Formats: sequence, C-alpha cells, structure tokens
Amino acid sequence: MKRTCCYGIIIMMLTTAIAHAQDHRFDPPWNTPPHSGVMFTIPGVDNVPDLYGDINDPQLVVFFAGNQFMCIDELLAAFKKAHPQYRRIFVETLPPGILAQQISGGAITIGNLHITLRPDVYTAGKGRIAQMQSLFSDTATYAYNKLAILVQKGNPLHIRGLVDLGGGAVRVSMPNPAWEGIGRQITAAYVKAGGEALQTKIMDTKVKDGSTFLTQIHHRQTPMRILYRQSDAGPVWYSEARYQQLLGHPVEVVPIPEQENIRATYVAGRLQQAPHPQAARDFMDFLVSPAAKAVYRKYGFETE
Repeated sequence: MKRTCCYGIIIMMLTTAIAHAQDHRFDPPWNTPPHSGVMFTIPGVDNVPDLYGDINDPQLVVFFAGNQFMCIDELLAAFKKAHPQYRRIFVETLPPGILAQQISGGAITIGNLHITLRPDVYTAGKGRIAQMQSLFSDTATYAYNKLAILVQKGNPLHIRGLVDLGGGAVRVSMPNPAWEGIGRQITAAYVKAGGEALQTKIMDTKVKDGSTFLTQIHHRQTPMRILYRQSDAGPVWYSEARYQQLLGHPVEVVPIPEQENIRATYVAGRLQQAPHPQAARDFMDFLVSPAAKAVYRKYGFETE
C-alpha cells in the first residue's frame, strides 16, 4: 500500500513538473541569441526578446517598430556582411509608441535595466514618422504589410473573418491602440468589415466583459495567447502569422479580404542628433537595398 502511494506521489510530481516545464514552451526569444561566455535565458523570468546585440559602446543603434522582430537576425547579418566595420550594433523592437516616448524622454527602464542610448535610426508606420518629421534628417520607405487573423490549429471556432470576432464566445486578443500603430489599423478594418457597430462591440463591449484582451506590452502577445489557449483569435500583421507558421507552431491563418484590409507603410528616419551619423547613413541605404528587401519578403512583407 505504501509503495503504491509512493508511486502515485512520484507520478503526480512528474506530471506537475512536465506541465510546468511546458508552460513556457512557446515563449520568445524566437531568434538566435548572440553567443557569450554565459548564456542565461530563463523562460518567464530572465527573458528579454526585444533588446538585441551590444548595449556597451555600440557603433549603431536602431529602434525598430516591434513587428519586425523576426527579421532582425538576418538583417543584421546582411548589414554586417556589407559593412564589416560595424560589429557592435544595438537594436530595440518595442512598440513604436513606446520607442517614441523613449526618444522624447531620453531613457527607458525595463525591470531593473535603465537604457539611455539614443537611436541613430528609428522606424515606424508612415503616420507616426510624419508626426515626428522634425526629428529626422531624412526618411525612406522600405516595406509594406497587411493584416490577417491568427487562430488556434484547426480553427475550432470556425472564424472566417473580422465580423466573427464580434461573437460573444470568441476570446479576442487585440493590440492596444494606445501605443500600437497596428491597433489603430485594425479598428479601421473593423469599421470596413462591420461598421461602427462591430468596432464598438469588439473594442468596448467585449473589452468590458473581458472577452477582448488588450495587450499590455506588444502585439507579439497575441500569438502567445493563442498558442497557450488564452485567446481564440487575434488580428495580426500577416508577417507575424507567417512567422509563427515558419516556426512550426500550432496556429492557422485566416486571410482578410482586400476590401476590408489595410496596407501599412514602413518608413525609416535618420535622427538629426544621431550619435553615429555615418553608420546611420549606411544603415538607411542598406534598408532599401536588395539584400534587405529579400529578408523582408521571406517573412511575408511586401517591398513594392
């Protein structure tokens, strides 16, 4: 009897351990971290997916609109190949609104980390770049994107379009328009698909009853919520949905028809006060090069 009881306890402990080990099985960083003497990434605790590269004495600092995080590894590798003089590069891929606040305030604090680096290049949607135009020496358009709906594998709720997200039983993950440009783009798409009533249903009624979740950090929360079955569906950039499929994660993509979709335009701006002006010029030229465009197309962006 005692042996049976012990076996039961052991099995229960193993089952619990396996469950906890799987709690973070889809967590970022999804890129390949740079190699160092100590590799210390702890899922759910010490895991910094939106800061890349060398924070000490960088030769180039780029603030990217966060939806391009999947491109960073290959972009930086291609840039360093074209410009081997730049070895220490620091990149952030936080939401563009947060990055704009960082530029304005001169610093950002994440956990216990205080970052005061100023960017050489800032990228965001066309509208935000226009609002900040006075900060830039020059700007360049380099990529485009569109929206799609990400759902769980098998699409168990049979989501067919944006209108279906208004259903009371559908748990929606939605980028917060307060700091995510995509949030404003999606609300415009809701109006195209179902009028003001659909927008109000998803962005007001369902927020209040808890069936629409507004992201607190980054729209990369939406794929994670769907992967962990915390949400049923969420509008995302097509590139983000494609990336999840490239990773082999259990999701499916529901296309949004052109008449209900939007087209985002990504623009880079070289800061007038860039700490590394020549590196900034070289990176701006690189972003519109065939090598950079090939990386963007690989991950579902358009470049024409």
